[in-house]
Amino acid sequence: MGKINQTFVLEFILLGLSGYPMIEIIYFVLILIMYLVILLGNGVLIIASVFDSRLHTPMYFFLGNLSFLDICYTSSSVPSTLVSLISKKRNISYSACTVQMFLGFAMGSTECLLLGVMAFDRYVAICNPLRYSIIMSKIVYVLMASVSWLSGGINSIVQTSLAMQLPFCGKNIINHFTCEILAVLNLACADISLNIITMVISNMVFLVLPLTVIFFSYIFILYTILRMNSATGRRKAFSTCSAHLTVVIIFYGTIFFMYAKPKSQEHEGDEWQTTDKLISLFYGVVTPMLNPIIYSLRNKDVKAAIKYLLNKKSFQ
Repeated sequence: MGKINQTFVLEFILLGLSGYPMIEIIYFVLILIMYLVILLGNGVLIIASVFDSRLHTPMYFFLGNLSFLDICYTSSSVPSTLVSLISKKRNISYSACTVQMFLGFAMGSTECLLLGVMAFDRYVAICNPLRYSIIMSKIVYVLMASVSWLSGGINSIVQTSLAMQLPFCGKNIINHFTCEILAVLNLACADISLNIITMVISNMVFLVLPLTVIFFSYIFILYTILRMNSATGRRKAFSTCSAHLTVVIIFYGTIFFMYAKPKSQEHEGDEWQTTDKLISLFYGVVTPMLNPIIYSLRNKDVKAAIKYLLNKKSFQ
């Protein structure tokens, strides 16, 4: 038994904010409220995009996918985080940790691709409006969303499999809220060069490539908008892009803050470790909560669809 424990662990311990017991209560309340807002806000967007025929367009199809993804992403980790904060039960089984890591990585990878295809959709709508219905046909945009989900899942299978096959030599204390892949890799007592190489390739495909598509799409969009003679047309074009661009800035800004900091700061001091946890919380909870709020407040079609559905429900 002792020999097995040298390389394999049956469960992990998630530290979270165990060093700050008073703050844990505050965070429990905040995370619970934000999680409920996530379920409500994204649920309403999904219902609106499905049942209102005015929203049966590629943009709102992708938005519905993004809302469903945010619900799945937060539901994979937030409930267990809430339990650990209120009950002090910080252990998580090896299999549950694996599932949590897979879902988190799959949803994050898929969201990167979805934001990229949403930018391409806005580029076609504004720069090639006459050909929009041909280029972004139903077959095309359903295929684009399906490839995003499939690619994110495959990427997560590869990364999770490589991470959980590593020996941990009995070390099972994860200094994090969840089974985040980098925090788990820090426990490995073997060479993780292969993990690093595959992670770099993954970042190029799922971070850099979609960000490049987003960047060039908005360069062409901005050029097209500035050439418009109508001020009304310019405002309408800006309004259709502003919500997506805001989500992109928040999403990628948080990711690069988490993963692009100097290596020398990754393990130095409780302050940096606590900062990483809080940034991870922002990425994992606050961003999915803001997405439906941003799209609802900045989009007249979504607000009209929600009001229509609420009035229809009240009438019935």
